Amino acid sequence: MNALTLFGLLAVSAMLVCHAMENRCRGWTLGFAFACALGSAYGFLQGAWPFGRVEGVWALVALARWRARSVQA
Repeated sequence: MNALTLFGLLAVSAMLVCHAMENRCRGWTLGFAFACALGSAYGFLQGAWPFGRVEGVWALVALARWRARSVQA
């Protein structure tokens, strides 16, 4: 396993954990957004630009959800 593959594994694992914990507090939603941004970076670094773009969009969606939850609190 090379460094790039390990980076991708960690990014996607963080996405999974943060997504599973999102209902507990809004900090997990921000963590999910950050993990999606890492997943996006991995996609672009790997050369899978469609994956990188989709993960980038997910990061923006998660940021919007985090912001909406911050206003509600």
